[in-house]
Amino acid sequence: MSWLPFLVDGLLLGSTLALGAVGLTLTYSILGFANFTHGDLITWGAYFVLSLLLAWTAATGGGLGRLGPLSFGWPFLAALAVAMILTGAVGLALDRVLFRPLQRHGAQIVLVIASFGASLALRYGLAFVYGPEPAYYTREIQLAAPVVPGLPAVRATPDQLFVLGLTAVLVVGLHLLLTRTTLGRAMRAVSENPALARMVGVDPLAVARWTWLLGGALAAVAGVFVGLTVQVRPWLGFDLLLPLFAATILGGVGSVYGAVLGGLLIGLAEAFAVPLVGAEYRAAVAFMVLLVVLLIRPRGILGTHE
Repeated sequence: MSWLPFLVDGLLLGSTLALGAVGLTLTYSILGFANFTHGDLITWGAYFVLSLLLAWTAATGGGLGRLGPLSFGWPFLAALAVAMILTGAVGLALDRVLFRPLQRHGAQIVLVIASFGASLALRYGLAFVYGPEPAYYTREIQLAAPVVPGLPAVRATPDQLFVLGLTAVLVVGLHLLLTRTTLGRAMRAVSENPALARMVGVDPLAVARWTWLLGGALAAVAGVFVGLTVQVRPWLGFDLLLPLFAATILGGVGSVYGAVLGGLLIGLAEAFAVPLVGAEYRAAVAFMVLLVVLLIRPRGILGTHE
């Protein structure tokens, strides 16, 4: 089938969008506004890893090592873990310095405009420090091999399989967090009814802090996925911003599981559009899918009525 070679590309893009859309929908459902800085948090996560890897090679004089067939070793995984914490801290700093003071006035449109301005500052700050040229985590060349028995057209590199596997692990971990932990239940309670959650002893400010940390951590992973399979550049997250919003709306605004599903569907739609209309129109096809779904189900696939 002509679309099979594009299946892995669609799943890779869908994995990136799914993790990014989760943070976006958490911000909206718990904090109550569309956060335009989320795309740039994705970029910052990618650059945090790049900076840590450059520091590692400069300090040790060695490379990144290799884990089996992967193009990287333990230093990369350690840098990813640190970048998740740092990116969450950036989101938390934005909340304390910018968004929380503005929230006291209760004007959501002010928060949206402020997030748009903050995204510009974050984006051009990276461009000023690192320059506009793209960078790469590794220069290792990997060959794609068949990954599905009987379907030789479905091919992937070891790094691509790592991305898909880590996405699955994070989605399962997120599900367990939301359903099996006190923090997850508190996040769901604040999302559904902040006033009632406060009455039963839930601290909305504490939940908001954890929301920024969790959303930033997932954004960092999404950025690293793009850096690992494509390249790192200052406009990385900005280019993903519209597909991220599309995935969030398609899955149902406020639904974490809908964000994951919407991200995968948008990624697959863009990939399968390439053999049909060409790569330059792939984003338009994804948005056509979004419009069709919303015409049939305006609240999104897994969205609920207010």
